[in-house]
Amino acid sequence: MHSQRLAARLARLTLYITMTLPAAGLASEASTPAEASDPLADQRALYLQARDALSKRQMQRYEHLYEQLADYPLRPYLTYHELTRTLARAEPEHINRFVSEHEGSYLARQLQRQWLNTLASEERWEQYLSSYRGTLGDTDLQCYALQARLEQGDADALAQVDALWNVAHSQPDACDPLFAAWMKAGRLTADIAWERHYKAVQARNLALASYIARQMPEAEQRLAQLLREVDRHPQVLAQSHRFRSQSEAIQTIINHGLRRLARRDAIKALELWRGYDAQQLFSNDERLATQEAIARRLIDQDHREHANQLLSTIPTLSGTDLVESIIRDALGQLDWARAYTWLNQLPPEEQDSERWRYWRARLIEELELQNTGPEPRDLYAAVAATRSFYGFLSADKLGFEYRLLDRPAEVSEATLQAVENLPPLKRARELLLIGDINNASREWYYTVPSLEKTQILAAGKLAERWGWHRKGIQAMASARFWDDLGVRFPLAYQEHVKTAADATSIHPHLLFAIARQESAFMAHARSPAGALGLMQLMPATAQQTARRAGVPYRRADLLSPDTNITLGSRYLHELLDEFNGNRILATAAYNAGPYRVKQWLKNGEQNLPYDVWIETIPFRETRGYVQNVLSYSVIYSYRMGEKSSFITAEEAGHAF
Repeated sequence: MHSQRLAARLARLTLYITMTLPAAGLASEASTPAEASDPLADQRALYLQARDALSKRQMQRYEHLYEQLADYPLRPYLTYHELTRTLARAEPEHINRFVSEHEGSYLARQLQRQWLNTLASEERWEQYLSSYRGTLGDTDLQCYALQARLEQGDADALAQVDALWNVAHSQPDACDPLFAAWMKAGRLTADIAWERHYKAVQARNLALASYIARQMPEAEQRLAQLLREVDRHPQVLAQSHRFRSQSEAIQTIINHGLRRLARRDAIKALELWRGYDAQQLFSNDERLATQEAIARRLIDQDHREHANQLLSTIPTLSGTDLVESIIRDALGQLDWARAYTWLNQLPPEEQDSERWRYWRARLIEELELQNTGPEPRDLYAAVAATRSFYGFLSADKLGFEYRLLDRPAEVSEATLQAVENLPPLKRARELLLIGDINNASREWYYTVPSLEKTQILAAGKLAERWGWHRKGIQAMASARFWDDLGVRFPLAYQEHVKTAADATSIHPHLLFAIARQESAFMAHARSPAGALGLMQLMPATAQQTARRAGVPYRRADLLSPDTNITLGSRYLHELLDEFNGNRILATAAYNAGPYRVKQWLKNGEQNLPYDVWIETIPFRETRGYVQNVLSYSVIYSYRMGEKSSFITAEEAGHAF
């Protein structure tokens, strides 16, 4: 009886999908689901009731509500939940029909995954192969598919297991039976085992590495044990008699150990390298990689003379990272000549970037060079034409107005309506309105990236109208359309920002810039480190700030825009006080912590100009963070109809 009822629902769903759907309409930021102007408000309420009834298994009530949702965008979610409740008893045609009707959608892919896992758990291998689509990408489903082929007598499947097994991380338990059959067939060779062992060691998966070593022949096991010993205690490389053998494995162990040792003691690593380089016949690539790794650590540990000696033996560096590190180190020492020499070692396309054109102009000025090509003023002028950190620095150098091109994306109303009426976007909008942010985001990600550029721009415009600012920002970036400042830099949560600015005397444009950089205005943002909300506060920091400010605090409130902006602005106010109102230092401290910033200032060997200090911030993330926040502040001043200095006279005159 249930099967017949479900089949009837799926048939009605088929009819629903093929009909032309009415537009949901755009709601303003101030609108609520209950407003009479919202044509879907009543159905939205019924959907929530139906979802509740289904979760409580109140099937009669659910059936009644379900029938009233014939054309509601989220009705497929109810059908999906019904199907997933009884997958073991589901009819394949019901699954296939749902997947077909929602081809390419998040729900269809989820149902396919769950259905395939059910078939595998019941060892229904023939049906599994008829349902499997390799585009799903899940490793466990790949393993099941190869196992199904083996079970159906296809021995050629074993050849595809090599790449699945030979990875730096543990694979899902679902792959274990497949891997056991693969090993039994003699496919695991000593070379493959060594490759995976080394990958696991490099990835710091030492438990996995130990497990893999047990699969090796005895001779390779001894080498694997030596590699793990060197990984843990790289100083054992000083016992050179243990590493005299001329073999590729020993050379791998030596190079790995030297790179590990250089992190702690680059001078010792350099000393050992010279001995091993004279003894071993390293490949050119391995030799260069180890030399560059040691040179990088010598620079980090302030052994510049040794670094220069080592670098003088390297004909050509392999990439830009090391060269940029050398340039920054020279800038930090105000060694303009060394910085200029190494800037010229960058690839031409890097030299032509805004960053290095700006620094070329600065270095030519400092060195008072003549006949070097474009004059500093011309270099500054070219960079000042860009809306960027280095563009604003260059504009300040020349006394130019900041370049703030604001060109809204041109999207026709017809395109907006067409994109708005796409079923996945209608579902995303409804999910957003009922507070199901996770599923709304999934619908978005499964749809928007595959659209044409004009459609992506339309989706970004719609997201901004819906108050889904992060998606609007991401859409503009995806379409590589940088000039729609209204979407890219929204004045979101304006009342909360104004209240916080009034309470702390921080200009609103700085608070907007911090929130834009931290979360792109995603109120429920959670970082891997545990930071929460619009201004990405760590709970411990928020609690301490609330206590000092006498503000009530609950951890859950950090996901409330009002509380998050209140506490974030007060914390920023404390940092500004701590660093005498200097936004450069306070912004760096907001990202990396005030202790680190004080250490950077303390460790500086001489007073640095502000632009040099920012360029030589040791953490790449913090360096980019400070540059972005300062730049965003200028843009937000413009968005608010004001003008502000990129760097104030007090900040520019501060000795870092």
